[in-house]
Amino acid sequence: MGGAVSAGQDNDELVDNLKAANYIKSPEVEHVFRAVDRADYFPEGTKQHAYKDMAWKSGNIHLSAPCIYSQVLESLELKDGLSFLNLGSGTGYLSTMVGLMIGSNGTNHGVELFEDVVEFAGKKLTMFKTNPAYQGTNFGEPVFIVGNCLSLNTHYRQYDRVYCGAACPQEYEEYMKSLVKVGGILVMPFNEKLCRMHRVEESEWDVEGVLPVSFAPLINCKEKNDLLKFIEIPTHPRYLQDLCRLVIRKTLGAQGIQKLADLPLPPALVMYLNYFHELRIACKRVCTV
Repeated sequence: MGGAVSAGQDNDELVDNLKAANYIKSPEVEHVFRAVDRADYFPEGTKQHAYKDMAWKSGNIHLSAPCIYSQVLESLELKDGLSFLNLGSGTGYLSTMVGLMIGSNGTNHGVELFEDVVEFAGKKLTMFKTNPAYQGTNFGEPVFIVGNCLSLNTHYRQYDRVYCGAACPQEYEEYMKSLVKVGGILVMPFNEKLCRMHRVEESEWDVEGVLPVSFAPLINCKEKNDLLKFIEIPTHPRYLQDLCRLVIRKTLGAQGIQKLADLPLPPALVMYLNYFHELRIACKRVCTV
């Protein structure tokens, strides 16, 4: 699936083409597409395919066409602080863009069947965190786990937003819907369409076909009895030091201060930073007790 827009010479040209074809509509989606270079999520030696509007696959590594990802992000209506679940999280490309949209207060989980793909995604996430687009950014870092996405405990956790990157057979439709909170949105390929499903009430859904697609079917490599063995996504509580850092970054961003080294610091900000420094020292002391 893909080929809806012309190939670009670089990531910005790809985004320009997606905008011109009306796949990217909102400034928020445009921003994250520009901030996360698609080529960074291709294995070495294959990056010549990155700026084509085509799906790409080699072994277990797979990326959907850019026009699909843009439609997914537009359909999810992501906002700061939401929880997101990516079923078939792959290289982490989509989850990284989502992380920039839901921010540090959001929850960003991915489940992937293949261990080598999760390792690949972890390396790409580490690389992204050295990217200037990440530095100082309000980012909801993805957490990826290896597992069968059909074995999640829906009684334990539901999400504001869910995306499934494989065609869902009819027998799993209700399971997929059970992962979504009331008021939440599920986006997945279903009956040869990319569908946006909004859970209006407990048993009421507003379903919209976004565009025709052809996805490989969802893989269930386990016996049906194994589906009773739930997998859990671990939580990673933040340290107080990290939370303080995020608050300061948000405050500086709200004031429009991007390069502190080039600007005189107001007294109130100096006091704020000194307080943060003392807090860091106190945190380290507590951690060593």
